[in-house]
Amino acid sequence: MTHDGTTSERHAVVVGGGLAGITAALRLADSGLRVTLVENRPRLGGLAFSFRRGDLTVDNGQHVYLRCCTAYRWFLDRVDGARLAPLQPRLDVPVLDVAHPGGPRLGRLRRTALPVPLHLAASLATYPHLSLAERAAVGRAALALKGLDPADPALDGIDFATWLGRHGQSRRAVEALWDLVGVATLNATAAHASMGLAAMVFKTGLLSEPGAADIGWARVPLGDLHDTLARKALDSAGVRTELRTRVSAVTRTADGRWNVTAGAERLDADAVVLAVPQRETHALLPEGAVEDPDRFLEIGTAPILNIHVVYDRTVLRRPFFAALGTPVQWVFDRTDASGLLRGGPEGPSSEGGGGRRVGQYLALSQSAADDEIDTPVATLRERYLPELERLLPAARDAQVREFFVTRERTATFAPTPGVGRLRPAARTRAPGLYLAGSWTATGWPATMEGAVRSGFTAAGAALTALGRPHEHPLQEAA
Repeated sequence: MTHDGTTSERHAVVVGGGLAGITAALRLADSGLRVTLVENRPRLGGLAFSFRRGDLTVDNGQHVYLRCCTAYRWFLDRVDGARLAPLQPRLDVPVLDVAHPGGPRLGRLRRTALPVPLHLAASLATYPHLSLAERAAVGRAALALKGLDPADPALDGIDFATWLGRHGQSRRAVEALWDLVGVATLNATAAHASMGLAAMVFKTGLLSEPGAADIGWARVPLGDLHDTLARKALDSAGVRTELRTRVSAVTRTADGRWNVTAGAERLDADAVVLAVPQRETHALLPEGAVEDPDRFLEIGTAPILNIHVVYDRTVLRRPFFAALGTPVQWVFDRTDASGLLRGGPEGPSSEGGGGRRVGQYLALSQSAADDEIDTPVATLRERYLPELERLLPAARDAQVREFFVTRERTATFAPTPGVGRLRPAARTRAPGLYLAGSWTATGWPATMEGAVRSGFTAAGAALTALGRPHEHPLQEAA
């Protein structure tokens, strides 16, 4: 029923309150539909969320985005959060190699304002972690990448490592450059990553526009963006949001509409968007909605391990860095975002009410963590604290106040060769039923960008089917 008692108002139900579901709900509501968003968890944000641990606000994992992530940037603007997750003015990634024979060596991957591919030429020419011959070979491989079509099905069928080997990339080049970027964005090493997805990442991020790979990250807890501000935006758009509510069935009614069983309530809808992971989608799909739904179960998952260390003093003077010659992958300073502030001797914090920083909170993001995802915390502590002391000499004299771990065993879909043929489109065979989620056929790996894009696509398909005019303001990926 509409607010005035008529039955002409179209109703859409979105199942899942991650970035895909939030995006779909906002787009549908912005186009005049009545929208109900149903989420089983007590919060929004999916797998990019925060929680409280004592006095700290902890992100479950370190999430970043790039300037080329136009969909996620739209999301930040739409929830009024862009100022809280700013981008670097220009790409600048410190890379510290602790295995260098002469002692730890710092290199940088950064860009200039020159056109592609010259924007990275100076950085590559002086990158100390590769030999002159390896740098030249990287340049040739980059030019070959630029000519590829990431959507070519043939690329999906081979692994990235095979392609790199064919183009003269040494084991060191793979470690110090290709996997340095690829593991963090694909959640897989080159040997286990689809060449199609790898080509998409490197061509779009590094070889499309000079600023495409500039890095952005939240300077506040992710929950502030993906839960608090998102909920405010949904409320303002008129979306009814039901948390702690499990959807147990989605069925077609005799009149061609849809019925969604959400908790104890039955919701009638003209359109349904399933914005949940592949196994949950498989369980909810009505018979005949997609061809061979069991292929969804063939899409594997990949874990990410996050290690959190709170020191009694500052041990890192930059916001983040990447590491070579060590199990450590990427390290971020999360001190201010976590709320680790009180009176103390180290001077004023860069954010937050004039408080003073006491100690430092570092988060280690360990992607493709299949070998360590179930490792006991005590073992991880013995393994990683000495590695941090190798990387950060100031940590050798610092006291560790807290050491804890967060584990996302199904953090992303596994970007293995052949996964492209398994990922479904947004539109199903059942009129009015649509799929969203980073695991669907977005062309992107499992990123916040891919999730938001999937929400756009599902909402757009629903609005087209319902005859509702809508715009698609995103710049399409190269």
